[in-house]
Amino acid sequence: MLFNNNKVVCHHADDHDHEHVHAHDHIHPHSHGDSNESKDEKTLKILLLHWVNHNETHEEGFREWVEKARAIGKEETADNIEKAIEYMQKANEMFIEAKKHM
Repeated sequence: MLFNNNKVVCHHADDHDHEHVHAHDHIHPHSHGDSNESKDEKTLKILLLHWVNHNETHEEGFREWVEKARAIGKEETADNIEKAIEYMQKANEMFIEAKKHM
């Protein structure tokens, strides 16, 4: 992930066939004066939401592969992917909880 002119530019190792909606795309470089938030605080708030959105965009694809794994008789693989989805959902809950404390 790179930071460039108040925008977060994400580089992923995987190929995506979908678009990401980034909450930070609307950020503009000037201050509104009444905020005491540091740049890092603002960035962290944005990233917490981005991580949740990013994880959610992958969930559908993961579920598709659970079904494909089952179709080829790979039950243990399917079960592990499902467990990974559960962990990802738990991670999202933790990101959301973290955002509440910002």
